[in-house]
Parts: sequence; C-alpha cells; structure tokens
Amino acid sequence: MSDADMFALLLVRLVLGAVMIAHGWNHWRGGGRIAGTARWFTGLGLRHGTLQAWLSVLTEIGAGTLLVLGLFTPLACAAVVSVMLVAGLLAHRPNGFFVFKEGYEYVLTLAVVALALAVLGPGDVSVDEAADIAVTGWAGGGVALGVGVVATAGLLAVCWRPKPAPVAEEVHS
Repeated sequence: MSDADMFALLLVRLVLGAVMIAHGWNHWRGGGRIAGTARWFTGLGLRHGTLQAWLSVLTEIGAGTLLVLGLFTPLACAAVVSVMLVAGLLAHRPNGFFVFKEGYEYVLTLAVVALALAVLGPGDVSVDEAADIAVTGWAGGGVALGVGVVATAGLLAVCWRPKPAPVAEEVHS
C-alpha cells in the first residue's frame, strides 16, 4: 500500500475509534448518564437496562480505544458492527433510512466502515502491525462480521423482550 493508503487507514481508524469513545462516554457521562441510558434501553425492549447500559459503555469505549491503538482490529470492528446492528434493529429501523428522521443511515455507515476497516487492516501505524498480529483480508472481515452478528444474535436472544402489540378491543353494537 502507498503512504496515502496508510494515512487513509490511520485516519479512518482514529476517527471511528474517537466516535465510538465519544458515544460510550455520552452513554456514561452524558445528559441522562447511566440511569437515562438504562431507561432508554429498557424502552427498546432490552431487559436489565442498567447492565445493558454499562455493557454498552464498556463495549463502545473499549472498541474505540482498541481502534485508536490499532490493536485486535477485527475484534474491535466486530464490537462496532454489533453495537450498530443492535442500534439499527431496535432503535432506528422503524424510522426508515434517513438519519434526520432517526433512521438507520448513520449506524449502517459506521458498521460498514468498521467492516471495511477489518478487511483492509489497521495499517502500518498500529500495534497489530508492530506486533505482527494483524489479521486482514477475508479473514479480518470474516471475524468482524461473524463475531459481530453472533454477538448481536446472542444479545437479542437473551435480553430482548419487546412489549406485545396492544390488542384492539372489539366494539359491540
């Protein structure tokens, strides 16, 4: 890869990592803090809202930190894919595509960027490369997509209990 390609990978990795750290920080220390995040998750149909909030914070800040370092990049990307899948499926899918209508446009973009980064690898300026443990190409993408989808499916199977749709009352004349 050229120097420009390496710079582009570094830029994508750093920005995606910073976005994830900021997202996790906001869930932890932002407006509603953990209690507000827990209420929001519970409102989406997830059980154990406080636990979900803390797991989200740890996952987002952890994945973001790993991305900034370029360490275990496919697994960090898997975490991003999983978080964005959960957000997309539970919070944004019912609203359609566009982000200005609270749709899934933004979370889809972050998930695809993470998947592309897992395929391309962290670049030369990374701990993965320095330690000679970089997993790239189809293997890196497979890890990111596979672990991300399995983690999402596991979370939803264990913790998602949506409220049943209200039953319309019959009107008798």
